[in-house]
Amino acid sequence: MKLNKITLVIAFVLPVLAMASGTEHHEVSMSNSDFFYRVLNFGIFAGLIYYLVASPIKDFFKGRSADIDNQIKEIEAKLQESKNEEKLAQENLEKAKKRAKEIIADSHDEAKILVDNIVKKNGELLISLEKHLDEKMEVEKKKVVKATITELLENSIENSDIAIDSSKVVSLVSKKVA
Repeated sequence: MKLNKITLVIAFVLPVLAMASGTEHHEVSMSNSDFFYRVLNFGIFAGLIYYLVASPIKDFFKGRSADIDNQIKEIEAKLQESKNEEKLAQENLEKAKKRAKEIIADSHDEAKILVDNIVKKNGELLISLEKHLDEKMEVEKKKVVKATITELLENSIENSDIAIDSSKVVSLVSKKVA
């Protein structure tokens, strides 16, 4: 701190002493002009400005540089995070594709099983319907035979035909059935 005060005192006192010269008028030349004193004065002024302003400017640019470095690091971190998320998304996509293939294969297997079950049940139903049809046809056949026999007995046989032998009844029934 003392060094700073001494420097400031020298900076202000030295130019005053240098400028305090006599009132004599001389021929102006480079050697007897105040050019060197002005250069010295400018040098002191520039040094003082540098001394006062250089540190804050350096600090500003160091801070700005650090901010830019931090921003670059954040951007790189976000970029890396994005790459990691992309990689994870690709892995999830591959897993989803594999799972979709498994689901499709499972659905084909289930569809095949369902088709086999439906074919089996329809086959059993057809067999059942055929049996039912056969039974119904037998019942209807018996009804037709019974109706034919009843009609034959009611219409064809008269009291005079009661003494008919069995061969005649068979022939009459055969005629009606045919």
